[in-house]
Amino acid sequence: MAALQAFKQIFESALISELESTGKEMSVKSGDIIMEIGQTVRFMPIILTGTVKIVRLDDEGRELLLYYVQANESCAMTFTCCMQQQASEIRAVAEDDVDMLLIPIAVMDEWLVKYPSWKNFVMRTIRNRFNELLKTIDQIAFQKLDERLVHYLKEKSKATGSSLVNLSHEQIASELATSRVVISRLLKKLENDQKVLLYRNQIKLLRAL
Repeated sequence: MAALQAFKQIFESALISELESTGKEMSVKSGDIIMEIGQTVRFMPIILTGTVKIVRLDDEGRELLLYYVQANESCAMTFTCCMQQQASEIRAVAEDDVDMLLIPIAVMDEWLVKYPSWKNFVMRTIRNRFNELLKTIDQIAFQKLDERLVHYLKEKSKATGSSLVNLSHEQIASELATSRVVISRLLKKLENDQKVLLYRNQIKLLRAL
């Protein structure tokens, strides 16, 4: 499986063979929901190409961005749901077209014992995602909304590899758990400070940001 070439540097050859024999390749389009809150987790996805957004929802249906999962990574929240056979507690949405490898949950415990590289991959994923969650909590607790907005735009740009962010003010407001009016006001201020350029449903980040 050519898509697994990148993993030959971190996984044993025997594990690569098992990934090829047990894994199922799947492709989704930008905007597709890959995993929904409450959904039974039967497969653990490893992202091969593209970026996946992991969010939580409040009682009013507003999204709170937790972190992004990119190529050669997986989702720590899915790991924990798989291992404990619980329903998903997050929503996973494709930021762009995504190719992924679905690993049956039945083999995960076995691989943790059988392959040291798999155990390292799982633990590293959990540690990295936990650190990103701490950053999210710090932003909510300690940063002003304008600082959170700047951080959000930079992370979005980093995740997509483009300085042009394709999002409406309404979408940003939903992910930052605030109102569209407030986001529009803060974005206009950033534009007046020559840090961004605003277009219809698009924001171009300038170097000054």
